[in-house]
Amino acid sequence: MPYRSVALFAVLTCVCLATVASATQTVNDVTQLNPIVVEKVVSPHSAAEIARLLRAHSGPVCIGGARHSQGGQIATRNCLFLDMREMNRVLDLDLKNHRIRVEAGASWRKIQEAIDPHGLSLRIMQTYANFTVGGSLSVNAHGRYVGEGAIVRSVEAITIVLADGTIVSASRSRHRDIFDAAIGGYGGIGVIVDATLDLVPNTHIRRVARRVSVSQYRDYFLANVRNAPDAVFHNADLYPPDFRTLTAVTWVKTDAPLTNRQRLAPLGEPSSFDRFLLEWLSRGPLGKQIREYIYDPAQYSAANVEWRNYEASYDAASLEPASREKYTYGLQEYFVPVKNFEAFAVALARILRTSHANVLNVSIRHARPDRETLLSWSPQEVFAFVLYFGQGVSPAEREQVHAWTAQLIAESLRDGGTYYLPYQIVATREQFLRAYPRAPEFFALKARVDPTCKFRNELWDRYDDMPACKSRVAH
Repeated sequence: MPYRSVALFAVLTCVCLATVASATQTVNDVTQLNPIVVEKVVSPHSAAEIARLLRAHSGPVCIGGARHSQGGQIATRNCLFLDMREMNRVLDLDLKNHRIRVEAGASWRKIQEAIDPHGLSLRIMQTYANFTVGGSLSVNAHGRYVGEGAIVRSVEAITIVLADGTIVSASRSRHRDIFDAAIGGYGGIGVIVDATLDLVPNTHIRRVARRVSVSQYRDYFLANVRNAPDAVFHNADLYPPDFRTLTAVTWVKTDAPLTNRQRLAPLGEPSSFDRFLLEWLSRGPLGKQIREYIYDPAQYSAANVEWRNYEASYDAASLEPASREKYTYGLQEYFVPVKNFEAFAVALARILRTSHANVLNVSIRHARPDRETLLSWSPQEVFAFVLYFGQGVSPAEREQVHAWTAQLIAESLRDGGTYYLPYQIVATREQFLRAYPRAPEFFALKARVDPTCKFRNELWDRYDDMPACKSRVAH
């Protein structure tokens, strides 16, 4: 099954411009595993409006966009929830300097629709285009871009509203401390309201696929992909249930004619057949083996040349199951130093097999170091292991997932790596601090710019021990 078919698809009524939902509303994320009752949901339309809301509200404030974080990172109980999706305008498109300034609630797809007619593409974004800019910056997302890594590499500046209503423009040259904390800061520093992003030319790209073993992959990547000047995207699918072989897929620039002439991927929910296929691959007999040995080889044997923007514009809704009431799908991600790729891959396979985890796919990515952000998941060059898995929703089934997740977190730390924060919150505070050693700097800055701990969510309820935060959690 092609990559896009197995990856998963990580805001007061006194303001007349605000769209306000009913009080005591429940918000949830895409997994539907984390319902949180909030005091009120407000959809602001400007930075000034957000500033007024923050000055008027003394309780906790949380921020959400497309809500693809999967462990309560968008909210905490009884907060004022800012739903940012109506702040979605393109503010400026600088064709000369290849930059765009957009509001934080804009989806990546909306940006693509604005820039594609000009022959431009986003420098870095996630594989799927449904997520909002603010959400992606808040988790410091990444994609499959060769020679890149965390999205901060493509951000020129942000505008952020702090807890006291101050509106700040932050970049590498102004308010650098806020810039480095807010990107990857999970809404703990302030409300990102817009961002200026780098663009690059849109080009034809050609797919190159090769099947390799786990023991071969690191050397293959370093020799053929890492420094290849024409490589644009790369990922490798590590196949369950054996986790011994991968299909390495690289998209390279080409002058060859298009085999797919569509400029952007189609939008819409999956067909009944696609939903059947997802269910069969997830829980059907021999589904994973047929995908590895029959379906994928057939798919990758065909020549494929398409636009860069097409490959970057997939719709996560195309993977949505018919229901998540009894069974749902989620993501996890672990980052390990390049030298430890095979050791972690072997340990991951052992843990997942003995735990009987229903993993549909493990996508391997690569990232250059991010030594800017305070909560960097890649302070060194890393391989990323992105797990897409299915799970039941009962307490026992959820506990089973937590158990093998805890083992993988411990293993990633043992191998000198980290784990990603937008997913189920399992790690102890000690593990969090070990994975993110600059977190004390983040908390110190938060104590300065948000001394009453106004910006909260379940992630910071768990790990931020500043007295104001603990006091709020206690109440």
